[in-house]
Amino acid sequence: MTTKREIGVVPPIVLNDGSLIPQLGFGVFQVPPDQVFDTVTAALRAGYRSIDTAAAYQNEEGTGRAIRQFGLPRDEIFVTTKLWNSDQGYDSTLRACTASLDRLGLDYLDLYLIHWPVPAADKFVDTFRAFQRLKADGLVRSIGVSNFRIADLERVTAETGETPSVNQIELHPRLVQRALREYHAEHAIATEAWSPLGQGTLLDDPVVTRIAGEVGRTPAQVVIRWHLQLGNVVIPKSVTPARIEQNFDVFGFELTGDQMRAITALDDGTRTGPDPDTFAMGLDT
Repeated sequence: MTTKREIGVVPPIVLNDGSLIPQLGFGVFQVPPDQVFDTVTAALRAGYRSIDTAAAYQNEEGTGRAIRQFGLPRDEIFVTTKLWNSDQGYDSTLRACTASLDRLGLDYLDLYLIHWPVPAADKFVDTFRAFQRLKADGLVRSIGVSNFRIADLERVTAETGETPSVNQIELHPRLVQRALREYHAEHAIATEAWSPLGQGTLLDDPVVTRIAGEVGRTPAQVVIRWHLQLGNVVIPKSVTPARIEQNFDVFGFELTGDQMRAITALDDGTRTGPDPDTFAMGLDT
């Protein structure tokens, strides 16, 4: 069942449950709670129709208020949030989703993600079963995961009978994640990139700046375009209105095959965030 339609110039990605997610969205990681209302409003004004937040960001309330007050029909904005590590487990997941919806002031989520697998806790299968319950109850339209490894994806699919619709992972030209992307493609899991600009570290890279000069665009626009042409869902973040608008203006040009390969060749496995193998922050033990 298709629950979303293409909005404006942003092409949709069809998820494995039939829902559509805009390929370009806006992330609010590290946006302070007292700035997030204005930042999300600026993103919506620029044309973004997909907003990605998380309980751990502590800015769901301002994010939801901006979405509600902007005035668009609810089904024209795709809203994602994430379950934090300490809330994993069946019953606690159900409570955490209700709390996120209350903070957002929304009746349902378009996409709910398990924020980290936290392998040491061994709770993500029960958590995903709770996600299935939330989906059946109409509180969540699509269910997915974040930072999951191939082994985690295989296990959650085998033990719940459902393949996550999305895996949101750190992905940028210095961390191309080829094996994970190939697995996603084989199993109809959408690849969503967080830290798509490498926390800004790529914006002065000589290869990126050279290509930006060749196409007459900013380095950030070039990297976002690289993501789009790879087929990733991408959620850049900025708190500067001019950059928010620039990062959305990426549909009027294309990178050549040589330019795409040059950017991909920057891959050296460098992470800007935690390693999913070991990350367990916030875990109650």
